[in-house]
Amino acid sequence: MISARSTIAIAGAGSIGCYVGGCLGLAGRQVMLLARPRIETALRTGGLHVTDLDGLDRSLGPGELPATDDPSVALGGADVILVTVKSGATGEMAGIIAAHARPDAVVVSFQNGVDNAETLRAVLGQRRVLAGMVPFNVVQSPDGDVPFRVHRASDGKALVEDGVPSLVALLDVAGFSVETHPDMKAVQWGKLLMNLNNALVALSGLPLAKELADRRWRLILAGQIDEALAAMKACGIEPAAIAGLRPSLLPKVLSLPDWLFRLLARRMLTIDPRARSSMWDDLQRGRPTEIDELQGTILRLARKAGTPAPLIAAVAAMVRQAEARYDGPPRLAPEQVSAAARRSA
Repeated sequence: MISARSTIAIAGAGSIGCYVGGCLGLAGRQVMLLARPRIETALRTGGLHVTDLDGLDRSLGPGELPATDDPSVALGGADVILVTVKSGATGEMAGIIAAHARPDAVVVSFQNGVDNAETLRAVLGQRRVLAGMVPFNVVQSPDGDVPFRVHRASDGKALVEDGVPSLVALLDVAGFSVETHPDMKAVQWGKLLMNLNNALVALSGLPLAKELADRRWRLILAGQIDEALAAMKACGIEPAAIAGLRPSLLPKVLSLPDWLFRLLARRMLTIDPRARSSMWDDLQRGRPTEIDELQGTILRLARKAGTPAPLIAAVAAMVRQAEARYDGPPRLAPEQVSAAARRSA
């Protein structure tokens, strides 16, 4: 039975995991982070500084938020496990959970993409696995900053599949609002549409707010969404609304002149000026991105449906090229991306 005294493990303490774990720890929840040694050392020696777009500014002192790189310690006693690793690491994390977690632990996937819950279920068998979604962006401080800081740079409520009584009451705390949703698959497909912008932020090197304020980049995002919607429609997939808009309206809104977009899409532009995308951060740090779980998902769907997706294919190819070079975001202009798409069409 889940209650306020239940123990929570964060499986993958990156930006999102540290922010969620920090908010839960500040609310008095019993939390343990499964983290890389770099993060574990930072939390043990300098603590965690948690801030957000709404002005909350709170701290946990050195060692107040327990973290370890030992999965048997982090997962062995957990009632609830929140999976926050990148999608490419889901299979590996599923194996770790299977080896170390209790059979009755509830597992929640708070990850990008649409297939992570299924990947976890395939490995975890009888364990209860719930799909979830975190809509906001989190920025972390540069390596070496003391204390380590995580900042929620955009707005939105986290959503989780219904079915486990008291889970939302456990997770819904100050700075991390959580509620259930009856159709998480539709939510995940809806979020995937907007997550097609992650690659554009990574390719441009621009902060998210600045990139979205430029119609040239928005037209590329709108074109990707048009291709994605065609593939989804052909396969009978109906994504949920995004920022209060029907998905079919999103390309039209994104294509508006800058002044009118700023007027009509205020919710979409409520973003801290420092925010970028996790894909930008991956290129910056020389790590694999989630391009296969974002653009790659749509490309596989388009092949199945027989619908064209040249713009998405071009964007994915440019991100993979940037990954292979290991020299950070390529800082492309929107015209370069558009030209590459025309060549591949």
